[in-house]
Amino acid sequence: MTAPVLLLLGRGKDSNSERGVDCPGDLPAPSDPGLVERAAAAKAALGDRVFVLGHHYQRDEVIQFADVTGDSFKLAREAAARPDAEFIVFCGVHFMAESADILTSDAQRVVLPDLAAGCSMADMAVLEQVEQCWDLLSDLGIADDVVPVTYMNSSADIKGFVGRNGGVVCTSSNAKRALDWAYAQGEKVLFLPDQHLGRNTAVLEMGYSLDDCVLYDPHKPNGGLTDQQLRDAKMILWRGHCSVHGRFTLENVQAMRQQVPGVNILVHPECRHEVVTAADYVGSTEYIIKKLDAAEPGSAWAVGTELNLVRRLAAAHPDKQVMFLEKTVCYCSTMNRIDLPHLVWALEELVAGRVPNQITVDPDTAHHARVALDQMLALP
Repeated sequence: MTAPVLLLLGRGKDSNSERGVDCPGDLPAPSDPGLVERAAAAKAALGDRVFVLGHHYQRDEVIQFADVTGDSFKLAREAAARPDAEFIVFCGVHFMAESADILTSDAQRVVLPDLAAGCSMADMAVLEQVEQCWDLLSDLGIADDVVPVTYMNSSADIKGFVGRNGGVVCTSSNAKRALDWAYAQGEKVLFLPDQHLGRNTAVLEMGYSLDDCVLYDPHKPNGGLTDQQLRDAKMILWRGHCSVHGRFTLENVQAMRQQVPGVNILVHPECRHEVVTAADYVGSTEYIIKKLDAAEPGSAWAVGTELNLVRRLAAAHPDKQVMFLEKTVCYCSTMNRIDLPHLVWALEELVAGRVPNQITVDPDTAHHARVALDQMLALP
C-alpha cells in the first residue's frame, strides 16, 4: 500500500506532520470479530495494574472498556487518585495524557493508544510563539501587568510557561473564577489557546466589552496588532479554536429554531461568540450532561458539541428529543484515532510486559505546569 493509505489506516508515520505521529505497524484488523473479547481478556489479565480512562468524545467501542469517563481534567484527577494502578491507559488526546503524567506519581506510566491522537487547538499555541508574544509584551513594558491563563486544552509546555510566569490553568467550568483571580493579580490577561472561551467568559460573564478584547495572531508581525491596541487591551486572546466547536454557526441556531419550535439550544463555551449569545444555555461538557439529565421529559434539545457525546446523550434520554445542532457530521477526528484495534494493541502489549506509547513530561516542565494546575485547584 502507498504511504498515504498507510497513514489513513493509522499504520504509518509522517515526520513532517504533527508531533508524535508514530503508529505501530501490527495493529489488529478493525474487522477482527474477536476484538471485544481480546480487549476484555487483556484488561482482565492486567487486573488492578491498569486503569483505563475514556473521554466523553471517545467512540462507544472504546468507552465500554473505560473504568471512568469524563472530561480531560476529571480524568487526569481520577488517574492521580489511583496510585496503585501501574498503568494509566488514556483514551483521549495527547495533552490529556500529559496532564495525567504530571498529576500521577513517577511510578505510574501513562499510555496513549495512538500517539497521533493530538488536539488541533492545543497545537495552535506553540511554546516558541508564546514566548515571542511575551517578549513583545515585555518590550512594550506591560508584561508585568499581564497574567497568563491557559485552558486545560493546552500542551504541557504551555502549562509550564504559565506556571513560570505566575499564571493559572482553567477549565471551561471554572474559567470565570480563574479570570477573577487573574485580574486580581494584574490589569490584563493573556488567554491561551482558545479565543472563544476567553472572549465568551470575559464578555458574557465578567462585563467586559468586545472592544476590551484583542486577538493575537502568532503568524503575523506584532501579532497583527498595534502597540497601542496591546496597551489598551484588557484581554489578549490567542488566535486558537476548537475544530469541532468552531463549526457551529448562527445559521445553525436559526435553522434549528425554525425546524423545531420550542427547541432548547445548548452549546459549549468553545463555540463562537455569536453562537453562544444566540443559545439558551451555555456550559462545559459536564454541564451539558447534567442539563440533559435534569431536563423535562418530552423537551427538545439541540446540542452544540462533539457528535459521539451527543449521540450517547440521545441514547441515554429516549424520553427527550436530543439532536445535533449542525446537520454535518462533526466528530473530533484526532480523538477518534483511538479505536478498538489501538486499545487492544496497547493492552496486549502491557500484558506482554512492554509499555507502548508512554507519555512523559520532562521534570522542569512538569514542575511548573503543576504550579499552574495547583493554582487552579486553590481558586476560591
